[in-house]
Amino acid sequence: MKNPVKFLLTIVIAIIVIITATYAYYGGFRSVNFEVKEAGGETMVYTDLTGDYGQTALYMDTVYYTLLNEYGIATTKGAGIYYDNPQHVEKSKLRSDIGCLLDSPLDSLKTAQISSKFKIKTIPQKTCTVTEFPFKGFMSVMVGIIKIYPALNNYIEENGYKAAGPTMEIYDTPNKTIIYRQEIEKP
Repeated sequence: MKNPVKFLLTIVIAIIVIITATYAYYGGFRSVNFEVKEAGGETMVYTDLTGDYGQTALYMDTVYYTLLNEYGIATTKGAGIYYDNPQHVEKSKLRSDIGCLLDSPLDSLKTAQISSKFKIKTIPQKTCTVTEFPFKGFMSVMVGIIKIYPALNNYIEENGYKAAGPTMEIYDTPNKTIIYRQEIEKP
């Protein structure tokens, strides 16, 4: 090898380019814009989760595949309602509702059948800050967590709002979007 320093520099630059391109692809450089609006009204089939939010995908998949394979219900939106801030609550005590939003209403027979395995609720309509982020897979979720939550907290503080409930994430598969909602109280 003629010049190991040049070779090492090339490797480092290549790694930086790959990381930057990956971050950009998953929405890392996308601007974040919030709006305040009434949101909610969806029906959610879910299970309670106490523990690490990192388990969310497993629980969401369980609800999705049970609805599809046992009840013939195809859903297009996964959802998580997160009650605790992982920066302030021990990982093992984090609380969330994880599942899917229904694309159409259930009849009473399906409701009774599904209720034997999962919980069902209608998300109440509330005033929320809302933003969207591209959904291109698991890495989008991770980049979104890093990018959206600090911006959301800043937006709420700068506008004099107060977080008034849990945060909801909706994984809208057909539109390739993650929708973030934070219930707020206006000043």
